[in-house]
Amino acid sequence: MKLPAYPKYKPSGLSACGHAQAGVEWLGDVPEHWDVKRLKMAAHLTDKKVEADEENPVPYIGMENIESWTGRLLPINPDVVPTGTANAFKAGHTLFGKLRPYLAKACNPDFDGLCSTELLVLNGVEFDRDSLRYALLSDGFIKLVDSSTYGSKMPRASWDFIGNCVLPIAPPAEQRAIAAFLDRETGRVDRLVAKKRELIERLKEKRTALISRTVTRGLPPSAARAAGLPENPSLKPSGVEWIGDIPTHWEVKKVKFVAKMESGHTPSRSEPSNWVDDECVIPWVSLNDTKHLKEHDYIGDTAVKISEEGMKNSSAHLLPAGVVVFTRDATIGLTAITTSPAAVSQHIIAWVPGPKVTPKYLLLSFKVMQQYLESFTFGSTLKTIGMTDVRKLVTPVPPLPEQAAIAAYLDEETAKLDALVAQVEEAVERLQEYRTALITAAVTGKIDVRAVLPRAPANK
Repeated sequence: MKLPAYPKYKPSGLSACGHAQAGVEWLGDVPEHWDVKRLKMAAHLTDKKVEADEENPVPYIGMENIESWTGRLLPINPDVVPTGTANAFKAGHTLFGKLRPYLAKACNPDFDGLCSTELLVLNGVEFDRDSLRYALLSDGFIKLVDSSTYGSKMPRASWDFIGNCVLPIAPPAEQRAIAAFLDRETGRVDRLVAKKRELIERLKEKRTALISRTVTRGLPPSAARAAGLPENPSLKPSGVEWIGDIPTHWEVKKVKFVAKMESGHTPSRSEPSNWVDDECVIPWVSLNDTKHLKEHDYIGDTAVKISEEGMKNSSAHLLPAGVVVFTRDATIGLTAITTSPAAVSQHIIAWVPGPKVTPKYLLLSFKVMQQYLESFTFGSTLKTIGMTDVRKLVTPVPPLPEQAAIAAYLDEETAKLDALVAQVEEAVERLQEYRTALITAAVTGKIDVRAVLPRAPANK
């Protein structure tokens, strides 16, 4: 949709006393008949602090209850009662997150309640409430506020800065027309994004099901035929719930009988000689690699490395490449194959495959059993699986040629699915970028939406 610009524009800037001067960089020029004011002059900060009352709970909005960039309020848990001080708000107020402003959190609740003190409560004096929300979610405003943050771990912006930021103000009827236009257009984008995210989930579920079926049942007939393997082999019970029936010529064995189990250690942090930067060159798989293990089947470079001295002074030791690492704490069962010699921490189990199992097939088997592993975990703060249960883990064991064929088939098929997921994720990203750009263009007057909505809502 190609929308026209306004007929005439003027600089958007303000001097300290409020007179027009050179343009504000992120706004550029604004329509000639629009006003430009500092936020604190166009919306009042409602700074009413109250102590939460467990006996008389009211709806509470935390930062986590607001979706980034959309202004959508996510479901609120009625059982959550804040501790200590909270901000009070009323229906019609606009909430804006000052903590990590790059998350772009703003919303318009239609009920009275309490919210986190990390949310500013604003009452739009010269803004329609929906227009204020959209103005606060414009890309340039978010970037400007984010540039002012202080604090490295919990970056937040101050009201002193936010309140002095300049925003364009259209006439009331025009504000409502802009908000109605953006409600309609962003709604369309959001519905498209939701459909694409559903598709992504279906593709990921298909990927998981494909791996599970192939690891436990073998190749589909066409792939088996191409690999010179038996098609549609007869099945037998495995005796293991998560495995189900397996081909009759396969075996089921405890993992410890087909791979040697190794563990590791963390060199003492209190001994500086263990952690001399220039000497820490040995890959060391630890929970610091969790994100990598979630996303990749192989690991070479690790987040943290250790030294020969540190390894010598601990029970960590160097393991060969081709070892299958497996997390036993926090997120249980994340797995990858090492591509170079490496040590591991005590939170990681390393399996050195023996002659009956390939590293890739063992990795695939661990991926299939990951959900089943949850039944073994204990601990409320740090989930873990005990070594007694680790020693009980079992895996299907096809003949080696079949293991290799299964790995090759799944590499090819999952790559196709991953490519589809990447395409859809890219489309989602483009839609979100379009959504953000559309909001910014509308609230800064770069496009004139009045002709699109000729019957703007009447004055309230």
